[in-house]
Amino acid sequence: MKRFVFISIAFFFAAISFLCILLFRIDLTGKSVEKNPATEKKEIILGFSQIGSESAWRTRNTQSVFEAAKNNGIQIIFDDAQQKQSNQIKAIRSFIVYQVDVIAFVPIVEDGWDNVLKEAKDAQIPVIVVDRKINSSPSLYAGYIGEDALEEGKKAGRFLLSKKMNEEKEVYNVMELYGTRNSSVAKGRSEGFRSVLEGSKFKIIYSEDGDFLRSLGKEIAENLIQENNGLFYKGQEIDVIYSHNDAMTLGLLDAFKEYKIDSKDKVIISIDAEQKSIDALKAGKINCVVECNPDLGESLMVLVKDVAQGKRIARSTFMEETVFTENDDFSSYKIRGY
Repeated sequence: MKRFVFISIAFFFAAISFLCILLFRIDLTGKSVEKNPATEKKEIILGFSQIGSESAWRTRNTQSVFEAAKNNGIQIIFDDAQQKQSNQIKAIRSFIVYQVDVIAFVPIVEDGWDNVLKEAKDAQIPVIVVDRKINSSPSLYAGYIGEDALEEGKKAGRFLLSKKMNEEKEVYNVMELYGTRNSSVAKGRSEGFRSVLEGSKFKIIYSEDGDFLRSLGKEIAENLIQENNGLFYKGQEIDVIYSHNDAMTLGLLDAFKEYKIDSKDKVIISIDAEQKSIDALKAGKINCVVECNPDLGESLMVLVKDVAQGKRIARSTFMEETVFTENDDFSSYKIRGY
């Protein structure tokens, strides 16, 4: 009986000790400190859907997110949508099933996101829209981070107005290489450019959708050159090319080289500021490049950590961007890195 009582007492104290281990931790001084689960650090899991890898800019944009996630101890579940909205919607739904802490995605187009965003909201997973904007209720996503496409278009227009041209010419014909239809960035860059040129000598006579692709930029230029024996549209010579991104601009320059058209006879304005377009600017093949900053990773991670903790973030966070022109001191340029 005494042995039985002794074993029972020993078992009782062992159980108490185990409970104490669960409820307390012992610091180096030997003092018991109550454990607070709310203050313990938990690795954040971010579901990130990118639209693809159609350009050096896009590749760098993805790299920036991965680098920043690693620096901030954030785990990424990544999906490449390969330029298809349906793939992105599937990816977002898979993030919801996986129960990630935050979802971030680069929307290919503006519309068609309401249903999947409602599903994320019902699952209490905050969503951050990256690089391109959407037409959805602000209640369905936490905020946006990326470029101010409207301002980028205005910067391009301001440069054109400042460009010294032949004052005797009454009208300058402009060709627009338009980005992906129904994307916020293409709409913004087009609207901003037009708003600045309104009432000026510059008239947009031709606008074609190149889907932000180098191959289509070349194809559009080739078709015009072949049909008109030069860069003309309906008998009117094109004086200015405004391109929504560097990839399409470089495609245009590929066509110029093939058909022996001197780009220095045209005014060419591009957006993104990839290294190849900056090199073309320095070589006199492009007149102006408006930067679209792809390195938003660190700023995105700040927002990810905030929303993961239940904090509110700004509705829009715009990246700092500059303008490179033919009038710059090229010796001050730094390597772009993409």
